[in-house]
Amino acid sequence: MPEKENELFLSKSILWLMAIGAGLVVANNYYNQPLLGVIAKELGESESATSKVAMFTQMGYAAGLLLIIPLGDMFRRKKIILIDFFFIILSLVVFALSKSLIVMLAASFCIGLTSVVPQIFVPIAAQLSRPEEKGRNVGIVMSGLLIGILGSRVFSGVVGEYLGWRNVFLIAAGLMIILAVLIAWMLPNMQPTFKGTYGKLMGSLIRYARSIPSLQLASLRGALGFASFSAFWTTLTFRLQEAPYFQGSDVAGSLGLFGIAGALAATLVGQASGKVNKNKLIAIATFIMIVSWGVFGIADSTYIGIIVGIILLDMGLQAMHVTNQTIVLSSQPEAANRLNTVYMVSYFIGGSIGTFVGGKAWGAYGWNGVVFTGAFFVSLCLVVHLIISRKPKFNEK
Repeated sequence: MPEKENELFLSKSILWLMAIGAGLVVANNYYNQPLLGVIAKELGESESATSKVAMFTQMGYAAGLLLIIPLGDMFRRKKIILIDFFFIILSLVVFALSKSLIVMLAASFCIGLTSVVPQIFVPIAAQLSRPEEKGRNVGIVMSGLLIGILGSRVFSGVVGEYLGWRNVFLIAAGLMIILAVLIAWMLPNMQPTFKGTYGKLMGSLIRYARSIPSLQLASLRGALGFASFSAFWTTLTFRLQEAPYFQGSDVAGSLGLFGIAGALAATLVGQASGKVNKNKLIAIATFIMIVSWGVFGIADSTYIGIIVGIILLDMGLQAMHVTNQTIVLSSQPEAANRLNTVYMVSYFIGGSIGTFVGGKAWGAYGWNGVVFTGAFFVSLCLVVHLIISRKPKFNEK
């Protein structure tokens, strides 16, 4: 049954709807990655030029986070979500029918712009959870999101190989229609917490970004970590097309299954975040990501090396990401959507930079250039964290 308006607890049915929904919606942003090689060949474009599809999607996502997510504090979230779904479906269909790279880039930006719904689900999960369950419930939604990110690559890689890449996006549009119906039926209506104009709402983003030290540090960590992550996943499909692999999109996508280990880390870290020093958790997670790039550099010519590196990279990023979001969403719950916006905009700006630089590094220096790029971003993240987190105003217990 649909939940009553402003119900003060999070039922299991709604929690799992948001977790599954987060995965299905965020997947729209990543279907293109294993398919970039196939798309490049069909359109007659270079691999470097086609990699901009992933970059434009992440740029759109960052724009959607900035322009759409804050509205969750100003208007009923359910209404915003359902309107957004209409444009998600339209964008996916346009991408599927694209005949040129220019149209595809525009559609990619719109897919990213509209597929921001998971970042409305996360504050809902935090707001409706009992204090002792907040970390666990946020971790469950984030696990769904991560499974969507990684599972999307498996799905699009296999479907793209056997049914064609265009059908990937048409099927995705159908899934969005089904999900929209379920959300309209089950998701509760929640009263907005901000009263004022859109201009004042956006102005408050700047105020929060300037005044909350923990938000500033979490945003910088997230940007650098996701830049490293994105540099890998954007270029992996190109690496697998070369010796000794000579594999297509199905293998590139299927390797995403091994990163689902990171989803398990999300729930475990969410449970541990209230008991363990958060700065220590983040330092450990970042170090794990650095180790993953060492594996990619040394053992990239074997499937075992690639698989071990993927598991470490995804576990490290997700552990850091969940801890960052727990810190951000606990600071001022009444402004959860706006705080999450500041963090996630920074996160995906970092991802866009990582995608762009990773693509350029691949074109200029091959896999060694990608390894250097990814290792540089995450090493910088660790150095910044260790230096700044020691200051009292940034210290998170």
